[in-house]
Amino acid sequence: MKILVTGTSGHLGEAIVRRLKANNIDYIGLDINRSEFTTHTGSITNTELVNSLVEKVDFIIHTATLHKPHVGTHSNQDFVDVNITGTLTLLEAAWKANIKGFIYTSTTSTFGDTLTPKPNEPAIWITEKTIGSPKNIYGITKNAAEDLCQIFHRNHNLPCLVLKTSRFFLEEDDKKAIRENYEDLCIKAIEYLYRRVDIEDVVMAHLLAIDKVEEIGFGKYIISSTSPFEQQHLMELHTDANAVVEKIFPNFKYLFSKKGWKMLPKIDRVYVNEKARHELGWKPKYDFNYVLDCISADKDFRSQLSLDVGIKGYHAETFTEGPYPVLDI
Repeated sequence: MKILVTGTSGHLGEAIVRRLKANNIDYIGLDINRSEFTTHTGSITNTELVNSLVEKVDFIIHTATLHKPHVGTHSNQDFVDVNITGTLTLLEAAWKANIKGFIYTSTTSTFGDTLTPKPNEPAIWITEKTIGSPKNIYGITKNAAEDLCQIFHRNHNLPCLVLKTSRFFLEEDDKKAIRENYEDLCIKAIEYLYRRVDIEDVVMAHLLAIDKVEEIGFGKYIISSTSPFEQQHLMELHTDANAVVEKIFPNFKYLFSKKGWKMLPKIDRVYVNEKARHELGWKPKYDFNYVLDCISADKDFRSQLSLDVGIKGYHAETFTEGPYPVLDI
């Protein structure tokens, strides 16, 4: 088996290659930037290059993308070129080469405005059936790429699975209010309740998708840590998250107080990973209970793989007002 991984100089691409190498699985790594995990440097929109690489592999894991942090620094056309045209180029090459399966890394950001309930409304229960409302060019182009995957399965019988990942980066939060009011590890710990996943678990989901793609044919899966919340908690979550978390984890306040941490007053959404666990056989290790166990044992709750990949940033330059420019969209 040989796998083409795109975006191998990025967080997830590097993490996937690290695991492939550890498992002695042959791969080709494609990225526009050089790195020790990238075997071929070039663009996913380069048809000749893509075709030459795809004909040598059995599967594609497509992680290369322009991300939300690029919305303030790149044009709409840049997003269309990379996220839509680049994906189309890979899909056409995959179809022509008759590869066994195509795994597309998407994002929960495609849900957009759907993720924000109005005051006095319950938190939003997000599953693969939730209809999204993208709020920027990033979400729009990732949604379009998902649709391209579906149409290539429908029209050309190309097995494609879409993995909609939640937050897994180690970079600091893009919201100034969060950075000023919460320690970085504190807010990341809290996010395991509803919107974060460790990159080690993300990698495992992608490798399981390789195993399942031919059998399943097409599917979309939310890849986020297993939330302890149920639908009965949604109203109270959006008014008093502390109370809900304390009911489920009676020791959380004591453990947080040891670190000088505090809980968010409200939680606005819950990502549900049940479909991925059931259909892919995915068993994410890192959740809020694991975080609390690590705090109790005075251990870092981040995986070694996440620490090995580290903080890469999304731009060559640095910014004074945060990790990257944030547009109010």
